Amino acid sequence: MAAKSAPKGPSQRQLRVGELVRHKLSEMLTRGEIYDEELQGFFVTIPEVRMSPDLKIATAFVMRLGGGEMDGVINALNRNRRYIRGEVAKAVALKFAPDVRFRPDDSFDEAMRIDELLETDRVRQDTRED
Repeated sequence: MAAKSAPKGPSQRQLRVGELVRHKLSEMLTRGEIYDEELQGFFVTIPEVRMSPDLKIATAFVMRLGGGEMDGVINALNRNRRYIRGEVAKAVALKFAPDVRFRPDDSFDEAMRIDELLETDRVRQDTRED
């Protein structure tokens, strides 16, 4: 009986294209190229873009610097998806322009939650040296 192999991660091409898309999105946000009332006055960053295996879907994880509610930012980006897709298509030479989907990035919230757990007395008793 063959042993199960570990699930494969994204391919090198997915990672490279995802990084190109992330750079373009970050550049557009930095330069203020996406005109929407809800984006004005906020600093928004794209920490990660994950590409589907066929490179037709780009999932961009969005974070508002300084924290705060993300619904308005996600809605504003979704309203401008058509424009964003066109600009990404110009910047990234692919057979098909990827459909860009926006999701809030909660990785920093998760990291803070883990740090808080590590600081609890119950965990600290297991990790301290005698």
